[in-house]
Amino acid sequence: MKATHEHEWEAAPGLPSALPPGERVVWQGAPNWKRLAIHAFHVRKIALYFALMLAVQAINLTAPEGKVDWKPLVVAGSLYALALALLLGTAWMSARSTLYTLTNKRVVMRIGIVLTLTFNLPFKRIAGASLKTQGAGTGDIALALHPEDRIGWAHLWPHQRAWHMTQPQPTLRCVPESAKVGELLLNLWRAERAGQSLQLGDAPVNSQATPPQGMLA
Repeated sequence: MKATHEHEWEAAPGLPSALPPGERVVWQGAPNWKRLAIHAFHVRKIALYFALMLAVQAINLTAPEGKVDWKPLVVAGSLYALALALLLGTAWMSARSTLYTLTNKRVVMRIGIVLTLTFNLPFKRIAGASLKTQGAGTGDIALALHPEDRIGWAHLWPHQRAWHMTQPQPTLRCVPESAKVGELLLNLWRAERAGQSLQLGDAPVNSQATPPQGMLA
């Protein structure tokens, strides 16, 4: 029997073509879907909003004698639950269809649920990055590209840094053990571009220096 994977057109999982000589896969990973639901799809915030709406509706439907008309509340609650289930399902499918790859030459992002897109980001085109931790070891690793390199915000969603619209930053979202992945990425960048500096957050760091804790490239 021949081994297969979900994306049959890929030369290897997460890679649209075979790696050239001298390039190798160093790390592969995908978002934690629960964290993606919380931080990218904002399920908690939306659930809180729905709960407040139900509370307001319950107050408005309470008669002076204290009797509550439950039918509208049940209908509204069912619709709210359906909306949250759809969001959770979308987060799960988004995480399942995503694969991030680090090679010794580049970052590869395979994203998309229905329409699959693959972005190749060579280290020479990565100007900087930042790490935003989320707890439980997960975090977002945002990659700042050179100004002349621009990827559409809609093409990246939800794998982009929040509030960066004019110059979107491709982001490895909700990555488990993000600190280790960030350190690995920085070491690979250093090896590929020895002697240059990588912009970490607001401060450039020499490729021979130790990066500040909590930040990476």
